[in-house]
Amino acid sequence: VRTPLPFFTHMLEALAKHGAMALELDAEGDIEVDGHHTVEDTGLVLGAALDQALGDRAGIHRYGCFSLAMDETLVDAAIDLGGRPYLVYDLPVLSGRWIGTFDCDLVKEFFGALVVSARMNLHLHLRAGGNCHHVVEAAFKAFARALRMACRPDGSITDVPSTKGSL
Repeated sequence: VRTPLPFFTHMLEALAKHGAMALELDAEGDIEVDGHHTVEDTGLVLGAALDQALGDRAGIHRYGCFSLAMDETLVDAAIDLGGRPYLVYDLPVLSGRWIGTFDCDLVKEFFGALVVSARMNLHLHLRAGGNCHHVVEAAFKAFARALRMACRPDGSITDVPSTKGSL
């Protein structure tokens, strides 16, 4: 994983590790302006790759959730891979904050872009904590663990996990 934003690179590495995914990523962008386009475009591309990898989503669990504790911080992530993109983003402590040279408002941009391209529903909720580094890292890791659950094969079904028969 390589991006021109070291903290973002760190978060993507955590996403890959805790999501148990092989991730090769080499992002460039107009960071002389700011990191917005690089972060948002990375979310769009990762979401599209995930959507493609899931195919018709037959045989997967579809749902996943994880509560991740990191020191004083607790973040909940819940996912539905049912094909309807929606983001509920409740990490208010990040608004207007920076971690080194990384604008914390870009965390919402990343997840917003990812859920649209991946066609997933994602809820991220901060339950406790105030250290921005811990909150962002807990959000990425909780998301990764919930995604890992949702993508996992479900041995009890072979078709699409929906009563409608399609997603």
